[in-house]
Amino acid sequence: MEALLKIENLSKTFTLHHLDKHIKASQNISIDLKPGEFIGITGRSGSGKSTILKCIYRTYLTAVGDIWYDSEKFGRLNLATATERQMIYLRKYEIGYVSQFLNVMPRTTARQIVEESVLQMGKTLAEAQKEAIKLLTHFNLDPELWDSYPQKFSGGEQLRLNIARAMAKRPRLLLLDEPTASLDAASKLKVRELIEDLKSTGTTMLGIFHDIEFMEGLCDRQFNMEAGNLR
Repeated sequence: MEALLKIENLSKTFTLHHLDKHIKASQNISIDLKPGEFIGITGRSGSGKSTILKCIYRTYLTAVGDIWYDSEKFGRLNLATATERQMIYLRKYEIGYVSQFLNVMPRTTARQIVEESVLQMGKTLAEAQKEAIKLLTHFNLDPELWDSYPQKFSGGEQLRLNIARAMAKRPRLLLLDEPTASLDAASKLKVRELIEDLKSTGTTMLGIFHDIEFMEGLCDRQFNMEAGNLR
């Protein structure tokens, strides 16, 4: 089976010009993900895990290496050299990203955030409204908060909303950057249930975690990141 995502010899170095110093974040990373596969990466903070995801999503520009993605629209595409227009399209329709931080447009309610994600995928307003209710309920977000602005939410509530927004799209490829970092045990279970649901319907996922127990029985393969290298 052809890989949906194939990373070849990826390296990323950051330069601190005022210190004349070079920091090696990720070095010689090679991974391939088959359609529907879930790969998990563990490692200490600062080991370079998030850098891999940000290079895939093109938050960071790749220094060395290729990131081949089998796009539904563009065919086989190197994300390291794709145009900005191509990346904007992929982020909107094919590749999802869940981080610990929620960035949204001002004066957009929690309900609207999830509904807009569903509408972007071509669903009707009725379908978007139904899916938003389903996901907000699933994550135990108080219905009194649904029509409030998330800037007033707690960190855990914002993270749950962020996950709901990304998963509402059911993307072809989902990148998970510490999605359970500030969640309690019950909320972690809710995230796990949605990941299992996405996996059952064919979403390919690459996630980084501190919580090794969370990954048990969930990931098809696991890697450990140490000083910028995968093991």
